[in-house]
Amino acid sequence: MKMKRLVSSVLAGLLAVTMIGCTNAPAGGSASSGSSSGSSSAPTTAAESGKITLNMWCIATESDSNRKSYEKAIADMEAKYPDITFNWEAIENQSYKTKIKAAVSANETPDIFFTWSCAFLGDFVEAGKVYCLDEAYEKYKDELPEKMLANTTYDGKHYGVPTTMNIVGLFANMELLGEVGYDEIPGTYDEFIECCDKLKEKGIIPFGCAGKETWCVTEYLESVIEKSAGADTLNSIFAGEASWNNQDVADAVDTFQSLVNNGYFDPSGIGLTNDEVKNNFMAGKYAFYMNGTWNCADFAANEEFFPKVKVGEFPVINADKAKLGQLIGGPSDTLAVSASSPNAAVAADYAFELGKLICHYGYLDGCGLPAWTPYGDTSNVNGLTQTVAGIVADSDTMVLFGDTAMAADSAATYLSYVDQVYGCLLDGQQFIDGLAKDIK
Repeated sequence: MKMKRLVSSVLAGLLAVTMIGCTNAPAGGSASSGSSSGSSSAPTTAAESGKITLNMWCIATESDSNRKSYEKAIADMEAKYPDITFNWEAIENQSYKTKIKAAVSANETPDIFFTWSCAFLGDFVEAGKVYCLDEAYEKYKDELPEKMLANTTYDGKHYGVPTTMNIVGLFANMELLGEVGYDEIPGTYDEFIECCDKLKEKGIIPFGCAGKETWCVTEYLESVIEKSAGADTLNSIFAGEASWNNQDVADAVDTFQSLVNNGYFDPSGIGLTNDEVKNNFMAGKYAFYMNGTWNCADFAANEEFFPKVKVGEFPVINADKAKLGQLIGGPSDTLAVSASSPNAAVAADYAFELGKLICHYGYLDGCGLPAWTPYGDTSNVNGLTQTVAGIVADSDTMVLFGDTAMAADSAATYLSYVDQVYGCLLDGQQFIDGLAKDIK
């Protein structure tokens, strides 16, 4: 099965139009309600056929930025469809990846389940374990652009409901940067390194990174690779169209390791979780935090910290190969329906309407940019998320997160090598040699 590849530059153009028009979107529901701008039929068949139960798994745990948007969306759905009993369970990100793969293999998935797009979902589709959403999508296509389904389209058929989309952002505590003479995030790599050196001299740790969760390390490493080797190169490698045996990638890995070896990273971070690192950043322990822009919601909700934080783009390292506007991220968060669900058709409609509400509330909270056409009053979206929207609107190319873009076995191998790089057990040459040999 060949996955329909996302044409990143086209998506960036579409997002530019979508983001620019957000605050002027036609009204169809208030910012505080879950009413939609369309007249979707949703799962009305459920009430006609008697009470049914739908079960869902997701990663919106209590500490997850999207928790509130899930709770609000589910409350709206339960009020609207009382004949559907909806049970949901939230599992921590890293554990979920193992749990959902095992459930798919054992044919024990719930009716609706959260997944990441591209190859992560593609493996499940290829195994015949995911319900095709083409028929249900017809009811929602006026509110959900076809382009937003590119990462969940396989052999021309749709298998996922996107919610929000995000990129990796360079978050900065401007109060700490101000202590060393900066009132903006450094724009060039040389200025960035100079800033890190000044922070070190002041006794301020430039970066925190959660070594216990390797995906957090990729947020840093992939940004460094992209801004060294270029987005097209990284996209081709993740898609399996080019070899890992690339000297620009090796040099980028060495660049990342030099940041670690120069003492720019909290040495205790290798044993910390992402929640611990994020809390440390908000408490003023680190000057910079590279992570997904879903964090805008948590930062905006902290009245003491919010005035201190800005978000920007990681600077270009090799201008001959890369440029600003090349980002890590894109539409990835997705709801899918199990092919073995006894109520798959109803679950499909439910997933679309639920996904739209999660998108709506998530955008209002600042958890990400909307995959669905925004509706209602979005003028109060926090300033960090609006900055991210501007970055995306001006973007050139996006490279989806590596552990999502690659097939499961390849992603697991890749993450094991990333983990060794962060621990300084491998250098750049060993990284590319190993991956070129182990990922075919």
